[in-house]
Amino acid sequence: MNMTATDFTEYFKQVVEVMENEKDYLCELDRKLGDGDHGVTMSIGWQAVNEQLNNKLADETDCGKISSTVGMTFLNAVGSSVGPLYATGFMRGGKVVKGKSELNDTDLKDFWTAFVNGVQERGKAEVGDKTIMDTLIPFANRLEETFAQTNDFVSAFKEALLAGEEGMKSTKDIVSKIGRSSRLGERSIGAQDPGATSAYFILSTFQPFLNN
Repeated sequence: MNMTATDFTEYFKQVVEVMENEKDYLCELDRKLGDGDHGVTMSIGWQAVNEQLNNKLADETDCGKISSTVGMTFLNAVGSSVGPLYATGFMRGGKVVKGKSELNDTDLKDFWTAFVNGVQERGKAEVGDKTIMDTLIPFANRLEETFAQTNDFVSAFKEALLAGEEGMKSTKDIVSKIGRSSRLGERSIGAQDPGATSAYFILSTFQPFLNN
């Protein structure tokens, strides 16, 4: 598949909409594990991104600049720990597609791989810690595995998204090991991690663009 810079911008606009729609749900999840503001935090960050998409990035044709600007804007708008995580992810992704106005299968695989690697390098979390990485690492691993077998981004992404969803849901059954929620210990079992959930929303919002 090929994805233009216009499609890329539209994807980020859709993420803005999804995060606004899911704001209350993310806060509800966070009230069980933290201070209950994850949905608000994501809304603040993505609304700032939306302003850039509609102004500075409205006519941008460099997919790398679009992603990097999204990352920097999110970082500047969000003060909590999630700001640097997503900022690093989108800026790393932006580096691998820098100068490209249209992305092919390999570009898209490399973008999402770099995004996940960036988030992990910044946050240092692993699968089983009950964090954003419980969604992102299984997603990236399946994406790489399937793409290596098929060289087809569409099928690889769909498989990877299923792995990410399984990872997100798995956070209900594990003890939190990192951050504020780790103080709950065994009491954190039964609650789905809000960071893993918002990460899944970012990934799943990309799926409708696969067949365009």
